[in-house]
Amino acid sequence: MDEADDDSLIELTVPIDVGAKNRLDQYLTEAMPELSRARVQKLIEGQDVLVNGVAEKASFRVKGGDKISLCLPPPEVMDAQPENIPIKIVFEDEHIIVIDKAAGMVTHPGAGVTGGTLVNAVLFHCAGSLSSIGGVIRPGIVHRLDKDTSGLIVVAKTDLAHNGLSRQLKVKTARRSYLAICEGFPKQESGTIETYIGRHPVRRKEMAVLKEGSGGRLAVTHYKILKRFSKFSLVGLELETGRTHQIRVHMAHLGAPVAGDLVYNTKPSGNMQWRHKQGLEGHALHAYKLALIHPATGLLLEFEAAPPEGFEQLLNKLN
Repeated sequence: MDEADDDSLIELTVPIDVGAKNRLDQYLTEAMPELSRARVQKLIEGQDVLVNGVAEKASFRVKGGDKISLCLPPPEVMDAQPENIPIKIVFEDEHIIVIDKAAGMVTHPGAGVTGGTLVNAVLFHCAGSLSSIGGVIRPGIVHRLDKDTSGLIVVAKTDLAHNGLSRQLKVKTARRSYLAICEGFPKQESGTIETYIGRHPVRRKEMAVLKEGSGGRLAVTHYKILKRFSKFSLVGLELETGRTHQIRVHMAHLGAPVAGDLVYNTKPSGNMQWRHKQGLEGHALHAYKLALIHPATGLLLEFEAAPPEGFEQLLNKLN
């Protein structure tokens, strides 16, 4: 453990009544709710956590009377730079900010994308005050929306808020609801899609439905057909898990791909020319409803955002 200022050194004594069943990372996460389990594990790996003066593994079982010292390194300097980009703010306080993201905006910097993202815009708006848990590239980002998906996304301003929101997503108390215009119709009026999603075995930039045990992660989406048109359907969807491209992969798997999806839609509506003709800025997928428990106040917050103009225009044409 490196030398540190007193303010960054935390010392804990495990209560006597704590049995020897708690993993070190689990105990610290429960004892210090402002830290995520991932961050605790990173600190343990970096030997910034000592138990009775010894650097132990995350799986070490703590017992009553153990003395734990934890050194919190200074926050990383954020690499993402603030940019004065207009964003539509739905709600904001000192803990969180809820934004109605426009289609075409990337959520955070990544491979080949260094600016113009939602993170850059929010850093400017919040004067650099965001949770550090997401790291230097994704500060404050608890969940994400694909570049061409519009709608509601919540960003954490503090580590405490980030940790609380992450827990809600993990235990599924936060609800994310979507509207999609799809080409075709699922066979059933409503249902649950439960598959494993992982990297496509050949096209590595794409995701795919994989067989169990093939490296994919469980993905669960609930859906309901809200309206039928001649060749298209308006579908309501709710995420139970949050895998990359989950809704788009699942709807294509059902034979009703999202209209305007340039990756997973192989039907006539899956190309840029069709998208431009309909006036769509992205594909026809919109995160229209978000419900969560405020991480500081404990109050239930519910937000709703109408679909963008191009989405509404397409619906009017189909009607």
